[in-house]
Amino acid sequence: MDIRSYIQRHSVPSYFVLAFLLAWGGSFAAIGPKFIRGEALQFTDALLAFLPMLIGPSFGGIVMTYLVDGKSGLRNLFSRMRLWRVDACWYSAILIFPVLILAVQLALVFLLSTDFAPYFFPEGILIGLLAGFIEEIGWTGFALPKMKLKHNALTVGILLGLLHSLWHLPADYFTASVARGVYWMPHFAMFLISMTAMRVLVVWVYSNTQSLLLAQLMHASSTGFLSILVPLSLSPKNDTIFYGVYAVVLWVAVVLVVVRYGRNMATVNK
Repeated sequence: MDIRSYIQRHSVPSYFVLAFLLAWGGSFAAIGPKFIRGEALQFTDALLAFLPMLIGPSFGGIVMTYLVDGKSGLRNLFSRMRLWRVDACWYSAILIFPVLILAVQLALVFLLSTDFAPYFFPEGILIGLLAGFIEEIGWTGFALPKMKLKHNALTVGILLGLLHSLWHLPADYFTASVARGVYWMPHFAMFLISMTAMRVLVVWVYSNTQSLLLAQLMHASSTGFLSILVPLSLSPKNDTIFYGVYAVVLWVAVVLVVVRYGRNMATVNK
C-alpha cells in the first residue's frame, strides 16, 4: 500500500496529524527556543506563533482534500465556502456568541466586580475574521464531513471541539503560561470546555445548512467577540472565572439544541 492509499483509508487521523505537525512545529520553531531560554515574549512573538497555527488546519485541509478527493473535492470545498443562500434564520446563530458573552460579563459585573465590564478592542475584529475564515477550511471544510460518515453530529462536535481546543495548547502555553501562573491549567480547562461547546454549535449550524461560509462566520463571531469584548486587563483569576461561567452558559445552549434537534442536530438527514 502506498502512502496516498494509506492516507485515503485513514483520512481523519492523517488530517489531524498533518494539521498539528504544521501548527505545533511552526509555533515551536517561531518562539519555542526563546521560551525555553526564559526570555520575555513580545507581541511580535505571539504574532509569529499565530501564523503557523492558522496555516496548520487550513493548509492541511486543502492538501488532504486533494489527496483524498482530488480536484473535484477541492471544487466542492470552495463551493461550500461560497454557499450563502441558506435560510436567513441560520444567520441569526452568529449572534449567539456576542449575546452570551455580554450576558456573562454583565452578570459578573453585578455579582463580582466591574473588572468584567465589556470594553472595545477593535483589533479583535481582524483576529476573529482570520481565525474563522482560515481555520475552518480544515476543521469544517475537511474534517467534519469525514467524521460525520461514522458518528452523529453531537459526537463529531465534541471530538472536533476537544481536538480544536488542544490544538491551541502550544501557542497558549508559550505566550500565556507565565502570565497566568497557577491559573494557567484551570484557565485552559475552562477554555477547552467552552470551546468544545462552541464547536458543537458550529457543527449544528453546518449540519442544517452545509454552508462552510456560515461555519466560518460562526467561528469568526466566537473568536472575534471574545477578543473585542473581554478585557485583556482581567486578572488570571477573573479570566478563569469568566471562561468557567461562559462554558456553563454555552453548554446550556448545546443542551437546548440537542433537546430540540436530537443527536444529529439537524431538521433532516444531511
